[in-house]
Amino acid sequence: MPKDTETHLSNCIRTARQACGLTQQELADQCHVAVKTIQKIENGSMNPSFEILCPIVRRLGISGDVLFHPELSDEDLDVKHLIGKFQVCHPKERKFMLNTVNCMAEQFLAQHSESDAEKSE
Repeated sequence: MPKDTETHLSNCIRTARQACGLTQQELADQCHVAVKTIQKIENGSMNPSFEILCPIVRRLGISGDVLFHPELSDEDLDVKHLIGKFQVCHPKERKFMLNTVNCMAEQFLAQHSESDAEKSE
């Protein structure tokens, strides 16, 4: 694997782990791998197999797009991270999340409409 690809992978794993509030040991325990494995992935000295990478990516909710398209903008990455987390949730949790996001979006759109109406007066 090219060095820049290893660096991208290690940065993705470390950033997502920290965003989830997990230590390397906690992530290792939850993914049933050795903490040394997580350390090696995060410092770029290990090219993990699919069998090792898959549970880590799933636990952290990392979208494949984030891993395989490093050219994505930060805004796109935020959306991809959210989608990755959404995809590993149970169907009932997904429904709750969608209902919540839809409700919030409706509130924001209503605020935008009110603001636009005030500007045109």
